[in-house]
Amino acid sequence: VQWVESGGGSVQPGGSLRLSCEATGSFFSFDDMGWDRQVPGKQREFVAKITRGGSTNYADSVTTRFTITRDNARNTVFLEMNNLEPEDAAVYYCNADRIHWGKGIVVNVSS
Repeated sequence: VQWVESGGGSVQPGGSLRLSCEATGSFFSFDDMGWDRQVPGKQREFVAKITRGGSTNYADSVTTRFTITRDNARNTVFLEMNNLEPEDAAVYYCNADRIHWGKGIVVNVSS
């Protein structure tokens, strides 16, 4: 599986960003797709997950601000992030079934 990753960048607190990851290559469909994030020097942490049927789970810290969606036909997962806080700054990793991982998208949040 290879990933085409996009989005990310630098925003001020309160701003919004949209991340996307498209899976390419030879594979069957994925049950779950999701996002984790990692701050340098800290453990990677779960952010959000979406099943093939559209059921979602979120970390408590993002549940009211982030929205995960997916396009099954395009094997793509999205993460809409609103009202970003400095604590959201991290490298965001998309994944499929927590087996196939993207290389990471950098998100900076600072004034």
